[in-house]
Amino acid sequence: METIYKERFEQKKDELHDLYMQLYGNDAMFAELCEHLYAFYKERSEKLKTLDKKREADPNWYKKNDMLGMMFYIDNFAGNMKGVQGKLDYLEKNNVNYIHLMPFLDTPKGRSDGGYAVADFRKVQENLGSMEDLENLTNACHEKGISVCMDFVMNHTSEDHEWAKKARQGDGEYMSRYFFFDNAVIPSEYEKTVPQVFPTTAPGNFTWLPEIGHYVMTTFYPYQWDLNYKNPRVFNEMMYNFLYLANKGIDIIRIDAVPYIWKELHTTCRNLPQVHTIVRMMRLIGELVCPGILLLGEVVMEPEKVVPYFGTVEKPECHMLYNVTTMATTWHTVATRDVSLLKKQLDIVNRLPKDYVFLNYLRCHDDIGWGLDFATLQQEGIQERAHKQYLNDYFRGYAGYSNSRGVLYNEDPVTGDARFCGTTASMCGIEKASYQHDKEALEKAIRMDVMLHAYMFMQSGIPVLYSGDEIGQLNDYAYRDDPDKAPDSRYVHRGAMNWEEAAKSSDQSTIPGQISSKLNQLEKLRKSEKAFMSNADTWTVETWDKSILCIGRYYDGDKIYGLFNFSEFDKTAWINERDGLYCDLLTGTLMEAAGVNIPAYGYMWLKKVR
Repeated sequence: METIYKERFEQKKDELHDLYMQLYGNDAMFAELCEHLYAFYKERSEKLKTLDKKREADPNWYKKNDMLGMMFYIDNFAGNMKGVQGKLDYLEKNNVNYIHLMPFLDTPKGRSDGGYAVADFRKVQENLGSMEDLENLTNACHEKGISVCMDFVMNHTSEDHEWAKKARQGDGEYMSRYFFFDNAVIPSEYEKTVPQVFPTTAPGNFTWLPEIGHYVMTTFYPYQWDLNYKNPRVFNEMMYNFLYLANKGIDIIRIDAVPYIWKELHTTCRNLPQVHTIVRMMRLIGELVCPGILLLGEVVMEPEKVVPYFGTVEKPECHMLYNVTTMATTWHTVATRDVSLLKKQLDIVNRLPKDYVFLNYLRCHDDIGWGLDFATLQQEGIQERAHKQYLNDYFRGYAGYSNSRGVLYNEDPVTGDARFCGTTASMCGIEKASYQHDKEALEKAIRMDVMLHAYMFMQSGIPVLYSGDEIGQLNDYAYRDDPDKAPDSRYVHRGAMNWEEAAKSSDQSTIPGQISSKLNQLEKLRKSEKAFMSNADTWTVETWDKSILCIGRYYDGDKIYGLFNFSEFDKTAWINERDGLYCDLLTGTLMEAAGVNIPAYGYMWLKKVR
């Protein structure tokens, strides 16, 4: 056994064994796991082992102020993996050094859930390329200092997965890898306590399979069968898939739907203690075999509830988590022009330990669910159902003097609940103003779009762009003409990258040019100012105007304030920081940080200079 691996194994084996025995009590399966871990380590390329050593020596490598992510679907962005490889210069030009490749593993056409119904964890979708293409892409990315993220769908497999096919044939060993019941008694008990994920499009948590006379647990869609992690074979085999993909050069493993992966009768089957045991084991396994990789947890809850997924200082779990509630609250702020709830949300995040790294974003591949802090809003007389209705009306352009455009997703006529879909640019009013040829409205919409990005870059953590946002790409309604996509309105913001528009990004007279140039300026400033380190002190400041948010950042003697006007009117931020002169980093103007005038949808980054 190689010395470096032996040292790691000696450090981690006792805890890993204890955790494994807590769940499984099976020494033989643990021994098999350990054999495979070493085999995957030996198979890992020398290039990746060198990268592992470099990152082990600098464990905070991902917490620097130069991290900027971009997420995209491979086919939408560049056709296939070779196409993405050909666009790396474009990513570099946009200061991106971390790309999230949306699901690319083999999935059945028409039953893929956007790639989250995996039929084979070791095969790339044929239209996107091959595992060799993936390795070539990750190699090319590493040469340019770009990290690569992918989704690891742990909770379920496609019904077309090899295991599911054998289970459907009645093979007991493979049925035990899922949750099968030959009558409705236990499924109905589960249904009493387990919430529904898609109550309108996929009601219930079980699907009846008449050909074998069994129910199977399907938390998400009927074609996605939940894996049974009480079976050690499931855990072991999924860890082998995890390591296989890490060895292809993946740097960041996004664990999809992580709160769901352990099921217990008479519970919500969410966030159970065993989930944390599994994630902690994944962390240990990663540190043993491929310590250069990061775990990113997809936990869609408010910040204080996602915190347990970071683990503890002594026993960490995920390296990074999404800041989902802040994203939704940001759009609430756009619709209300009132920053008070957003300020409270940021204060909660800012009070957390600085080692916790959140990924911040404005838009992603998914819809926006209005998971706001309604307890706080209720104190101001804002009721949940009415407010969700207002937000959905606002962003469709029906209320609140809105210029936004977009569509609803998963509307529930009984509860009145619905989620929302649209690109950043369309939600900011660029779509409407463009079609109406309204020059003044377009100018304000572009300013809002850039202001929101400037605010996102100021938050604590790592900013991630959604592909197309860097050029102000609009909603794509063509999905309605595709029978496979038409039922899923999320495809409105999953349109193909418009490379004709991207080619205009150097032309200041165009929308892509105006947005791209301003984001480029912000991104370069962020990389050059140490106050943007992810572990900087971050706080909010009272502005005495409900439409203006002020965020402060401090690191190693440098102090910066960000001011953001969420209203369509010129405003004054009544801050009173009279401790010296500040420089507006965007214009170079020297000023006091007191009684600062900010135009409609304007923003400022002020740095203390003396």
